[in-house]
Amino acid sequence: MAISNCVGANRWAALAWGLGTAALVASAGQSASAQTCQFLPPVGGNGASNIVVKTISPGTPLPFSRPNWNTDFYVTQPYRSYKFFFTADSSVSATYPVEGYLKFTDGSNLQVINDPSFAPPTGTGRMWGPFQPYAGKQVSQLNFKIGASADQAATGFTYRISAQGCN
Repeated sequence: MAISNCVGANRWAALAWGLGTAALVASAGQSASAQTCQFLPPVGGNGASNIVVKTISPGTPLPFSRPNWNTDFYVTQPYRSYKFFFTADSSVSATYPVEGYLKFTDGSNLQVINDPSFAPPTGTGRMWGPFQPYAGKQVSQLNFKIGASADQAATGFTYRISAQGCN
């Protein structure tokens, strides 16, 4: 599935996305009455925030550790569509692969983001979506994968991500 409806924003608009304000709706080009979206909680989160901040770790993990490329978000109820959000937080830019998936309750998944050379300017945000699930499929999680062992150039890059379900 091709990336659709991508939106770039400045640091303040990206912050507004994370805070769930009306700037998100305005930057996506939709009226407030057209769609209601909820931030999805990250798997393993502490409940304090639905925004995940990460720094890309090396692809060769040490014993008893693993790379932090994957982040899942729980889908707490059925939604008509889903959105992924990213903000570059590092003072150094990098180019690296970004993937996003809708994971279904039957164990299957749908790749909705495949950007092998994403290069965001520092402090900017991007939205991917909205993505609709297949008819008859129920989404259980959204998965964001940032970085890969084939591209170590982004190691040390810091970013913020979140996801939404919308009706």
